[in-house]
Amino acid sequence: MFEKTVDALRRLNRLIALIVGVVLALTVVFILVDITLRQFGRSFGGSDEISGYVMAMVASWGLPFALLELAHVRIDLLRLRLATTGRSVLDILAISTTAAVTSVVAWQAWPVLEKTIDRGSRANTPLETPLWIPQAIWFSGWVWFAVVSTVLLFCAIGLIAQRRTASFERSFGTATEMEA
Repeated sequence: MFEKTVDALRRLNRLIALIVGVVLALTVVFILVDITLRQFGRSFGGSDEISGYVMAMVASWGLPFALLELAHVRIDLLRLRLATTGRSVLDILAISTTAAVTSVVAWQAWPVLEKTIDRGSRANTPLETPLWIPQAIWFSGWVWFAVVSTVLLFCAIGLIAQRRTASFERSFGTATEMEA
């Protein structure tokens, strides 16, 4: 059950990462066309603003993908010297910390979005973008990251409780870069 949950999250986040990647690629094309148009005295305008919004979206929605693909930076100096139990404890500590931090960030991001909605805030740029749009995408990415990391925490604890260390190691990254 726990492996199936992790696999389902991994598949879903790969789809999300594909969508985020397409949005990022389209943004790059938009910027390149805008830069080219500037050479002829024309411009779409707002490419810097839109790219900033896209970068916030890419960050918040890309982090859960990186977590599931075990792509976050880790320092394994101590961890690799420990037995399986010690490594598992550090992995549980890492996912617990991730779940806690992402939950706090998501919780603290809501007042930002709420205040923007209440005030009807718009960007002070020529586009006058209603700020709730990019902030809602950014906020929902953090909420998704918090959900994913919390579900992963429960799956990790479940695998450890069932003494399924091979499944735990496969899902939560005890493989080193050398082994990968």
